[in-house]
Amino acid sequence: MAANEERSVGIVMNGVTGRMGYRQHLVRSILAIREQGGLRLPDGTALRPEPILVGRNESKLASIAKEHGLDRWTTDLDEALKAPGAEIYFDAQVTSRRVDGVKKAVAAGLHVYTEKPTAEDTETALELARIVNAAGVKAGVVQDKLFLPGLLKLKRLVDGGFFGRILSVRGEFGYWVFEGDWQEAQRPSWNYRAEDGGGIIIDMFCHWRYVLEEIFGPVRSVQALAATHIPERVGEDEQPYTCTADDAAYGIFELDGGIVAQVNSSWTTRVFRDELVEFQVDGTEGSAVAGLRRCRVQHRSTTPKPVWNPDLPATEDFRSQWQEVPDNADFDNGFKAQWEMFLRHVAADEPFPWDFLAGARGVQLAELGLRSAREGRRIAVPELTL
Repeated sequence: MAANEERSVGIVMNGVTGRMGYRQHLVRSILAIREQGGLRLPDGTALRPEPILVGRNESKLASIAKEHGLDRWTTDLDEALKAPGAEIYFDAQVTSRRVDGVKKAVAAGLHVYTEKPTAEDTETALELARIVNAAGVKAGVVQDKLFLPGLLKLKRLVDGGFFGRILSVRGEFGYWVFEGDWQEAQRPSWNYRAEDGGGIIIDMFCHWRYVLEEIFGPVRSVQALAATHIPERVGEDEQPYTCTADDAAYGIFELDGGIVAQVNSSWTTRVFRDELVEFQVDGTEGSAVAGLRRCRVQHRSTTPKPVWNPDLPATEDFRSQWQEVPDNADFDNGFKAQWEMFLRHVAADEPFPWDFLAGARGVQLAELGLRSAREGRRIAVPELTL
């Protein structure tokens, strides 16, 4: 294809009426790529994504399509998969509906890209990975937190040997999700019903698997405590419902090299930190605190010597003793950056490492975390293979 020519790629986007599917994937990724003139491929071709919107709520779909000047939408997934020019299927539905959607897309010969978790249990996630591999289509799973500016800076520090020998990682994630009675909840009610695929462990441990492994090393064991701190909430229909899924999880993960990671995940905590997620990494040569965007460090050579004295008020400003890690680069939206990688994978055969086996590893850690919480014990994390 000649340089500077434009090529369209049809993307069936299932679940765009949901918060993540609409905001991060449609508006801030696919439509943003269109607005920048498409995605430039190595041969100079501009790849222009053409979204085909799919969902169960016809009025919401029509409203989204009208707002953004899109004319391809339907509530019929089978119809969308047969649409002219459709090459990629993207799934941002609730987890319980994802497997059927992906299987239909693979059977139709489309490449697949999906939110996580890819399934509700490890065996089904592995089955999906085998189906995708056997079909020979290109496939990928969203691993968005790897593209956060704060974690990109943290990875830069690890790769540069800043920490010396890494000792521990402590993560804090979460915020207060309103119960839905006197203030509207920020998350949909299915998140708090286990029978609908809800729960913070199945949601967040998939993230922690790839974050810990990509930045620090393989996860070898998990010990988790799950809690349902808020037993009743009010749903979108303004009716109360019983919460059957965990809304907080307290996890300890053992990594290669003796690294101990502790990560608290909660929808029942009020934020007293700079960002909604922060990781503190301590090593023999230095420490860092990384969030969504910021990353600050304290090297061994500049570490103060605090003295414990509870009888006197603290006079040190501990935060001022840390140094900001500079951006040194322009950071795009993480979801958009990964979408561009996947589109290049499909259109130009560039590598894309986060396949459905990577997705299954995330499901595995979540499943083992739930089992650990039920049984009250540490559980080894075995290697997964197809």
